[in-house]
Amino acid sequence: MKARGLLFSNAESARLLGYRLTFNKRSHCTPGVAYANVVHSSLSAVEGVLYTLEDHRALNVMDGFEGTPVRYSRECMLLHTASAPKSAWIYVANPAFVEDDLLPESNYLAHLMAGAQYLSPEYLAMLHAQPCRPSVVTLGDSGLLYNA
Repeated sequence: MKARGLLFSNAESARLLGYRLTFNKRSHCTPGVAYANVVHSSLSAVEGVLYTLEDHRALNVMDGFEGTPVRYSRECMLLHTASAPKSAWIYVANPAFVEDDLLPESNYLAHLMAGAQYLSPEYLAMLHAQPCRPSVVTLGDSGLLYNA
């Protein structure tokens, strides 16, 4: 969030129940490369970081990084945190960009694992075990990595 110039007042561990993490969102510029997506899975949960943004206009900035509304849609879902369930925005890959047999790049997995302090040891181990491709960096005009 900081690298994207977004200010937040809180960051906490969160779980999205009834979904699992998958890497099936196709890159629009690098063949065979996947980005994260969530799919229904009744006995699973996705772990991550819930950020409380200081300004609601920051969602428009996030949408640009995530390729919304074309590549991802932004959907309101219920997340479970240590303090209470909370509604939050989640990015879900649009079906036109979903494809099987893709792999994330190593730098993308490293980005997800940078939130290790918010993830369970089991979830972090699952991320470490995820097969990946060597990284090919795509930088935007500002020098930030975009979700291509």
